[in-house]
Amino acid sequence: MATRKFFGTDGVRGRANVEPMTPETAMKLGMAAGRHFTQGDRRHTVVIGKDTRLSGYMLEPALTAGFVSMGMDVILVGPIPTPGVAMLTRSMRCDIGVMISASHNPYEDNGIKLFGPDGYKLSDDIEIEIERLMSDGMDGVRAPSERLGRVKRLDDAQGRYIEYAKSTFPRGLRLDGLKIVVDCANGAAYKVAPTVFWELFAEVISVGVTPDGFNINKSCGSLHPERLCALVKQHGANIGLALDGDADRVMFCDEHGRVVDGDQVLALIADHWQKTRQLEGGAVVATVMSNLGLERYLKTLNLPLVRTKVGDRYVVEHMRQSGCNLGGEQSGHIIMGQHATTGDGVIAALQVLAALVSAGRPASETLRLFEPVPQLLKNVRLTQGMSADAVLQREAVRQVIAASERRLDGRGRLLIRKSGTEPLIRVMAEGDDAGEVNAVVDHVVDAIKQAAA
Repeated sequence: MATRKFFGTDGVRGRANVEPMTPETAMKLGMAAGRHFTQGDRRHTVVIGKDTRLSGYMLEPALTAGFVSMGMDVILVGPIPTPGVAMLTRSMRCDIGVMISASHNPYEDNGIKLFGPDGYKLSDDIEIEIERLMSDGMDGVRAPSERLGRVKRLDDAQGRYIEYAKSTFPRGLRLDGLKIVVDCANGAAYKVAPTVFWELFAEVISVGVTPDGFNINKSCGSLHPERLCALVKQHGANIGLALDGDADRVMFCDEHGRVVDGDQVLALIADHWQKTRQLEGGAVVATVMSNLGLERYLKTLNLPLVRTKVGDRYVVEHMRQSGCNLGGEQSGHIIMGQHATTGDGVIAALQVLAALVSAGRPASETLRLFEPVPQLLKNVRLTQGMSADAVLQREAVRQVIAASERRLDGRGRLLIRKSGTEPLIRVMAEGDDAGEVNAVVDHVVDAIKQAAA
């Protein structure tokens, strides 16, 4: 497969106003994507959403110009969760959906995620083709003057998503009596998420709902659950949930302020759906990062855990190929095939809250179905221009990795991978012996740092 220059594991991402996150490249991307998805003489449409980053004001008009120049009509929906863009792409019969967001990254970064007309993220092959079109140029294929696209704003986009999310909540259930702390990360869901839970009769304490262009994910949201945990205890809430910047992932904490990750959520939904005969495909799909404890728990339910590469798009691809309707990531991307085409933090939260109401037990019991094995992840940041592949191919590094794998054989796992969005090498190990896990990770990290020095 050809190497991708711009696209990573989740669209195009980088520091705002630095290549590839510049208005010039964004316009080229819009033109190339428009070229790929334009077929025939009919009018074509693209829907563009964004999170709350300051740089969204720069990238949104650049993308819009690119699509309009190719003869595509553009619908702007403003701040809305990524899964809301995927939903609108399908429900409004658009040819492309675009989300401007860098997810959990700080405000200095931004990204562009593309969805096809079916609401699914693009395949590697389509991304490679779009990159080829960006390189070849658009001379001779731009729309003639009389065929330029038009732009309009959709004022009720957030309302459409709110109603759709609520429609996934089980009929006959309400959230009466539940006190919920909701951390919206000052991101895309700062309006819609509290509204969804409040309209289902929960008592909602909202935080992270005052975006200013700079504070998205800053000491809040799913990557920083400390404030959420403190607020849950402070307010005596039944449960807390934290979204990330584009609300396609969610993390929880129980009434004691203890964090609950995506693996526990997968276990809960798998157990419930199997009992209610909603689970399809006979398996649960997750990534190589999911805890060994989840795999062992699913075995007690006679369900295999199928692992994919890191990235919710790869989880979704396998779900579609295998007919499974439940998958996700430890980081909180939960994909429920009958409800959404991508990870959806709000809808996943609704499934968890429904289970909590149905069980009539506290979150500390409902959301703790297995004991995770000790797991440690450390990142090694590379200097600019240094190749992660070159570092990992060094003989000294390969020898240390091989020795570490032999040490954990039968008792755990070692995983080394390149980040798809940052200049990092990630080293993860897990096993029943925490001391051994720590020693293995430190040994490998030291070897990588020496090779990269």
